[in-house]
Amino acid sequence: MGLQFAATSAYVPDMGQFAVTERAAARIAEIIAAEGNAQALRVSVLAGGCSGFQYRFELDKDVQPDDLVIERANVRVLVDPSSLDLLAGSELDFTDALMGSHFAVKNPNATSSCGCGTSFSIE
Repeated sequence: MGLQFAATSAYVPDMGQFAVTERAAARIAEIIAAEGNAQALRVSVLAGGCSGFQYRFELDKDVQPDDLVIERANVRVLVDPSSLDLLAGSELDFTDALMGSHFAVKNPNATSSCGCGTSFSIE
């Protein structure tokens, strides 16, 4: 899919924010275009996983009043306040490698993570 995006200035998060890379925004745009009725990607943190917490990614059409809404390259990413506490200063990226394609969170708050990168722990 050859999607075109307008150039945007680099987004530098402060420690209370969550950033989205251009690669992640481009992939989100492709997914939303294919889905049809979704308007944003929701990133949340749930208890569980092999390291204590796990990331969850889901399409969402409803923005909650207390969501952090990040807009990048014409897409929106939503983060609820509870998850933001664990994601402060993190960055959402998209990796396309031989071993598979996936969203990855670069989280400076995580003290350890599992081998697959979907769960993490905080001391």
